[in-house]
Amino acid sequence: MAKVQLYVYDLSNGLAKQLSRQLTGRQIDGIWHTSVVVFGKEVFYGQGISIVKPGQSHHGQPLQILDMGETSLDEQTFDEYLDEIRDHYTADKYHLLEFNCNSFTNDCIGFLTGGSIPSWISDLPSDFLSTPFGAALRPTIDAMFRRPVPGAAPTPPVAPSPNALQQAASASPNPALASALLQAVAQQAYSTGSLSAPTSLPRPPAPGSSTVAGPIHICTNPSSLHGLLQAHKAVVVFFTSATCGPCRMIEPVFEEIAHQKTHGRDGGRPAFVKVDMSVGMGGQVGQEWGVRVTPTFLFFLDGKKTYELKGVNAPELRTQVDLLLYQAYPPHPHTKLSLPAVEALSTNPILFTQVPPLDTVSAKLASFIDAASQSTELNSAKQALSVSLVPFLKSRFPDKTASAATPAKKPAVPTTPQILTSWASLTSSLTAALKPPQLFPLADLWRLAVLDEHVANWLAGPAGTHNPLDVLVHQALDVLDNGDPEQKAAGRNYLLTVLRMLANGFAHAVLAKTILARAAPGGKRAQVTRVVVATLLHDDAAVRTAAASLAFNVAATLQRSRVEKLRGATTGAAPVEVEEDEEWEVELVSAVLETLSNETKSEEVVHRLVAALAFLLRLSPSYEGQLASLLEVLQSRDTLRSKLEKGGCGESGVQKPEMRKLIEEVAGKLCP
Repeated sequence: MAKVQLYVYDLSNGLAKQLSRQLTGRQIDGIWHTSVVVFGKEVFYGQGISIVKPGQSHHGQPLQILDMGETSLDEQTFDEYLDEIRDHYTADKYHLLEFNCNSFTNDCIGFLTGGSIPSWISDLPSDFLSTPFGAALRPTIDAMFRRPVPGAAPTPPVAPSPNALQQAASASPNPALASALLQAVAQQAYSTGSLSAPTSLPRPPAPGSSTVAGPIHICTNPSSLHGLLQAHKAVVVFFTSATCGPCRMIEPVFEEIAHQKTHGRDGGRPAFVKVDMSVGMGGQVGQEWGVRVTPTFLFFLDGKKTYELKGVNAPELRTQVDLLLYQAYPPHPHTKLSLPAVEALSTNPILFTQVPPLDTVSAKLASFIDAASQSTELNSAKQALSVSLVPFLKSRFPDKTASAATPAKKPAVPTTPQILTSWASLTSSLTAALKPPQLFPLADLWRLAVLDEHVANWLAGPAGTHNPLDVLVHQALDVLDNGDPEQKAAGRNYLLTVLRMLANGFAHAVLAKTILARAAPGGKRAQVTRVVVATLLHDDAAVRTAAASLAFNVAATLQRSRVEKLRGATTGAAPVEVEEDEEWEVELVSAVLETLSNETKSEEVVHRLVAALAFLLRLSPSYEGQLASLLEVLQSRDTLRSKLEKGGCGESGVQKPEMRKLIEEVAGKLCP
């Protein structure tokens, strides 16, 4: 028995983890290159199949070493297998997204152990391509790695045009950064024959080996296919051969379907597998499943064969794939409901964009600073406030009462990382020296600042250990946890401005995702949820309104994420993919229903809460689980309909016709 290991390298050298949110709106922890280590040698695919001593490749030492089990095969058998597939894994067939080193290692792991590489490696390209930036970049990647024409001489990657790069960059939440990196990446790709990290990075990858796995899996042995059947609920297998003319006709259709059906799908993904019966042990794979002619398509559900399709029949292929996916991933029951009032609701965030007299706000904060004990840190904070933060806000958010003839000024202070870090420093200094009732002017300045795209991107990225949002939210939680009623009342203005600041955080997708992220790095979901739940029942009407607005923004963002996943594609601005969590959703629904039960004064608060409830319930994966039981226990229908009766909201109940229709629809169709 010989030990089998998977060496994992991050070809971005940490850049993907650091910058992916800014570039794609989604966290991507690495650009993975993998190799197989067995029998005292490291084997990988790039410019053909390469073999070196473990850890001696041009990639240096691996980021991770994963134990893939043991193999009962001997070294000679493995060497013979490599010889058989060597003509298949050639440099000219390499493609960044579809046929790469991870395709090769997955194949080898299947042959050696019967297993497969981890899904966080194999699913990376689908995750990337489901972002607007990834989708926009796809044509450029395809152009750079065109497939070889049978019989023609291999061609090197084609340099993408500047216009193509600019168009791709424009789909990123941070076009300027994306454009700069794409130019560097493209130059490296054109000069070396591979899409790799820029040459300025240490340990640059060698030609042809910078890769992620594609949505189409390559299998050259029975064990590899068995592993895929175990790992995926739905599998479509395309049996082909190099000499099959009809296969070349249907292959583009198969690839199009594979990209379409794995694009943007949440949860389990179907696997689309290609088996060349003329390569390696591909003939044995076909023999095991009774395949004698090509092209043949086999369809599997839960590891069992459900259908077989032979020949070139594109309409039937599409039909059978749709049927398989419907059986494997049935649509949510809410997709069959007619919900015109809910669908008429806008999912755009509620923002608080009022610009206060900034000089007055600054002077108020300065007076609090002067009244505190003086220190070097406070003096520096006061200076940064007057010469940097406030001037920037004035130029970014001009006074609307000024003459219309006055031209808009450009920002006086650039939003460089150094400047933003200084703002974070002043925020930490002031929150350490002042009490929450004195900090509401500072929170109000940040309420405006987060509306700026550059500030939002920075806050969503590696903003350091003293992220201003975290610092300000922590102070809000201290106010809410304080048992002294007088202190709570004194902190009213601070809570109000923090709630409005968090609501404005949803103006940009990249920051909204960070606010709703469940875990590190930077995830703020737990803290923000605590603030929302506690302030929904606040005694002050303005605080309740701001809390209801924030609750609506959370729910609306969750709803957009669900709708995009249901469509299996993304359109328009960069979507926010929100990780579902049944316990979290139960907590929010409970808080919204309790607040609705108690809210008898403000029709505006009721409207925002009912809309939030609709978005929390509609298309929820947890709807038929805990949520349905919770809605019955809390008598959600009665709670909602009580708002329509006398005294339920004002003297005569909710009066606006569109609100009454929404309440009836949510109560009658979304509440059991």
